[in-house]
Amino acid sequence: MKVARVGAVIAVAAIVVSACSGSATPSPSAAAAPSVAASAAASAAASASAAAPASAAAGSMAVKIGIELPMTGGEAPNGVPTANGVALAIAKNPVPGFTVTINQQDDAVNGVHNPQQGAKNISTLANDPTVIGIVGPYNSSVAQAEIPVSNAAGLMMCSPANTNPGLTKPWGGADPLSLRPTNPTKIAYVRVATTDDLQGAAGADIAFNIAKATTAYVADDTQTYGKGLSDVFATQFAALGGKVLKRDGIPGTTTDFTSYVTTVKGLAPQYVFYGGVTTSGIGLFRLQMGQQGIANIPLGGGDGISDGSAATKSSFLQIAGAAGDPNTYSTVAGPTQIPNAAQFAADYKAMFNTDPGAYSAAGYACAQVYLQALAKVGAGITDPAALREAVRAYVATPSNTYDTALGTFSFDANGDTSQKIISYFQYDAASKNWKFLKQRDFTAEPLK
Repeated sequence: MKVARVGAVIAVAAIVVSACSGSATPSPSAAAAPSVAASAAASAAASASAAAPASAAAGSMAVKIGIELPMTGGEAPNGVPTANGVALAIAKNPVPGFTVTINQQDDAVNGVHNPQQGAKNISTLANDPTVIGIVGPYNSSVAQAEIPVSNAAGLMMCSPANTNPGLTKPWGGADPLSLRPTNPTKIAYVRVATTDDLQGAAGADIAFNIAKATTAYVADDTQTYGKGLSDVFATQFAALGGKVLKRDGIPGTTTDFTSYVTTVKGLAPQYVFYGGVTTSGIGLFRLQMGQQGIANIPLGGGDGISDGSAATKSSFLQIAGAAGDPNTYSTVAGPTQIPNAAQFAADYKAMFNTDPGAYSAAGYACAQVYLQALAKVGAGITDPAALREAVRAYVATPSNTYDTALGTFSFDANGDTSQKIISYFQYDAASKNWKFLKQRDFTAEPLK
């Protein structure tokens, strides 16, 4: 599966599936949204969630899967392809006896993910009694604000992309129990993404063993995800034998990186690592490296910059421009060489007229978790609250496994996936896109 190339997208909030007919039926307004802007318009109306089609079979129970992702502005290259994966999963995996639709929410404010908006969105979804589970959020800082709300409501969230380890296990001074004050022993959050204690290590592996760097400049956007990722990179790079020359925390509101780039030029490191997301400005940082004549210094980041080709509006590669040379690397916190990849890509392109994104398959997998749980526990339950709790309890049980687009996995007692795979990418000048290098299974090839 290739990394995101967002072109024509469908307004996923209106996709529905009839369990009896076994086929998806997009509403007329969702038949062919030509741009990210069209999808953004759909998400703006997310509180008016998709209605069941008139053709829904008598006796089927109407339920919804909530989507809570950043869908507009600079975040659209992340959220839209991931949400599309959810819609595709619903279309391809009908559950007998149920009509499944989507209640979609957008946590981007002025084009940037916003934790407070995310928490409000979870309340909105929790107050819709037909929502059995939520796919999202995308950003770890948003998850920190949302987990207490979903825990109090007893509504399961499955994140396709959160990677900060402290959301589920003690890490770096973080205690996940503090995020579950209402029901400390009740898990209402799982994720299919691998965590940053491995993704940061993968970044160091790329720097030291692929780029052959022994010195590095490390920066982050001071946010939960970015700082945690850079912390691990710095520790593991040193463990491999490298030396971090300087570490900077650069606020995500920064628009002029001249002083930081000048510092890099003076230090002359063999590698630059950035922990953060594109909307924090790393594309501009890389562009200014080129303007100061140091684009030859390799730059690496995590999945926060794996947001599309140079043709994708607001993506890292588009903003970086010519500075996004072959010495640029990124990672994705999960497998991208997936079972039946060709069929998945073909199905996605047939529905959305574009290639899958970095987390399209992960969004699909989260939806599959709910659909498989619904098939296991839903029969005979007519009370929405009882159904929501039955799905939550099933997903939170470590002994249950799921066959998904990402392969077969389970969730441990903390809610983390049993898959420990990180995918490596490098910029390809010919296609002006990310080129897959390898994926590392940290279970088979653990840290040394």
